[in-house]
Amino acid sequence: MSVFSLLVKQLRSHPALIPLFIFIGGGVTMSATYLARLALKNPDVSWDRNNNPEPWNKLGPTYQYKLFAVNMDYSKLEKDRPDF
Repeated sequence: MSVFSLLVKQLRSHPALIPLFIFIGGGVTMSATYLARLALKNPDVSWDRNNNPEPWNKLGPTYQYKLFAVNMDYSKLEKDRPDF
């Protein structure tokens, strides 16, 4: 008996478990999506150290890398750091 058929059999006999599986599956999906976003979009993560050893120095002053910014308009920022 496969795992999937056993799961379907248990869900048919205990229908109260269906919301649990839905919410656990949604939580796993959201956490995996956020982890992938952090790994791909965060300037602190460097996947290619040979061609771009310091990716955080190549960001513009108006680049928004945070997921959610409260009361911050990145388009009006000016450069306040030196060039290296």
